[in-house]
This record gives sequence, structure tokens and C-alpha cells, in this order.
Amino acid sequence: MRVLAVTNMYPTPERPASGAFVEGQVAGLREAGVDVDVFLVDRHGQGPFVYLGLGRSLAGRFRSHPYDLVHVMYGGVMAEQVTSFRLRPTVVSFCGSDLLGEPCNGVFRKLCAAWGVRASLRAARQADGIVVKSQNLLEALPVGTRVKARVIPNGVDLETFREMNREECRRRLGLPFKTFLALFPANSGDLVKRPELAESSVKRLRELGVEAELIRLENVPHCEVPSLLNACDVLLLTSLHEGSPNVVKEALACNIPIVSVEVGDVSERISGVEGCYICKAGPEELAAHLRRVFEGPRRINGRPSVVDLTLDCVARRLHQFYGEVLAGWERDVSDVERG
Repeated sequence: MRVLAVTNMYPTPERPASGAFVEGQVAGLREAGVDVDVFLVDRHGQGPFVYLGLGRSLAGRFRSHPYDLVHVMYGGVMAEQVTSFRLRPTVVSFCGSDLLGEPCNGVFRKLCAAWGVRASLRAARQADGIVVKSQNLLEALPVGTRVKARVIPNGVDLETFREMNREECRRRLGLPFKTFLALFPANSGDLVKRPELAESSVKRLRELGVEAELIRLENVPHCEVPSLLNACDVLLLTSLHEGSPNVVKEALACNIPIVSVEVGDVSERISGVEGCYICKAGPEELAAHLRRVFEGPRRINGRPSVVDLTLDCVARRLHQFYGEVLAGWERDVSDVERG
């Protein structure tokens, strides 16, 4: 099977941290025997209007490459544009803000975000198959489209993400040895992640007598993320909404405790893992649970909870779904030809 993966997020020398989960998914599919080409839509370099010529670009690509299926690995205008051209069967992955929207500053950005959600809903109706990363995203789809959707979270590389010596990781990264470090997986400009809540929670923790610091996971090459996770004492998640955040699965693979608000599929991921906590989205509540981690062993037995979400396992599920979508497309084509 030959697949064209269309994405606006993929690691490049200029943006090494962009779309690492897409790169991992492509690698898993290739390992599973799927022939995958990546078509990177340079949204950051060329601006939002790059999507408007996407159909013509893909049509030219199809004239020289006999793809069986197209997988658009994010929603929004990109997915709406690709699914409007019925060249081959198309699968769309929805990851979070593309379906749920995002808080923005300024009228123009708010209009763009709303436009992106509407485009996602159109893409869902036009797609032949849909992948969502969590149950809450499935419920955000138009009711009539859910029958062609599957919940398939992104996978995690268990060879890369594993428990390492904390002191060695801190020494290599130049982080303080005695400070309680909370890793926050977002930069300060992403309002969906609620950075002010993370900051105020760690501030409150310091007021409780814990020498603590918030470490931001931003603009870090993915190859450095395992060391940064292992250098920290806890992963702190304060997002307004999520799909299935990969950093949670990566933290579990490294046996790092997690303190999170109720968001996405985090409750499902940490269910039954002692030393991980879900709490209300307030500084007092988050600080209290961070203190519980501080007073505990600061390592958990999280790795067994993600053994069914390896890149290989997820790739096999996707490959099977591709086969179902392609078979449905071919039946529809046969029906049209007969009728």
C-alpha cells in the first residue's frame, strides 16, 4: 500500500520540535510495511494562504505517483481543501484544537480559529475515514460522521522513552540538582495550555515551602525530550482542552509522575497508575497534588500502561483501518460503474 501523508507539522532544521508525533507515526507505518511519502505544507513559512493552492499541488503529485490513499494528519483548512478533491480515498486525523477550537487574542485570530473548526467539520463530512486521538474528539464530530471514525491515539517509542538516571540528565542539561522541577509541555504563548495556571500552581507550591521551578518544554528537539522528562520530577498539564497528549504517554514510559487537570484522555492513560493525579483546575488543588509527588518516591510504574501504544501497535491499527477505507472506496467505485 502506498500512502501520501499530508501535514503542516513535521520536524525541519528550522523547526526541529514541530510535529514530532507525525514523524513518529510515519516511521511506525514504514516499519509496518506501508510505503509512505510526506507532503509538508509549509504553513509557517508561507502563511495561511498556502492552503488555497493545495488541491492543484496534490493533483500534480498524483499524476506522477500512484498513491492508494491520502492521510491528512491534522484538520482545519488543510483537511477541508484535501478532502474536497476526490482523487483517492482520504483519511483525516483530528488532534485537538482543529476540532475543539482555541482561545485567541484579537478579532482576526478568533475569526481564523472559528474558520478552522468549521473547515474541520466540512472535512469530516467529506473524508472517507476519520482518525481521532481520544473519545472527546469523537464526540465533537458531526453525529453522522462518527460511523467512519476510529479512536487511535498516537504511539510512543519505548526504545527512546525510558527511565534514565535523573542526576545524570540534570547534569547534562545544566539543571539544579536539589530543586523540585515540574515540566510544563507548552510555551507561554499557547493560551490553550493555560501557562498562567501552571505558573501560579508552582508559585503556590513554593509558598508551601517547596523549592520548586517550572521548566517549559518549548523549542526542544524531540531527541532531547527523554532527557528533559527524566531530569524533571513531575509532568504538569493544565490545558483547557487536549486530544491525546503524547507527552503524557512519553512521561509514563519514563516512569515520571503526572499531575493534570481533567482533559483529553489523560484520566484513561493514568488510570490505576499510583503516583499520578487528576485534580481541579486551580492553583491550590494543583499545588497540593504537586506536593504529594514531592513527598513521594518521584518515580512511578507507568511503563506497563503504554505497552499497547507503541509505534508498532498503533501503525498496525492504522494499516488495518487504511485497508477498510480503501475497500469501501473500491466498493463505491464498483457500484457507480455498475449503475
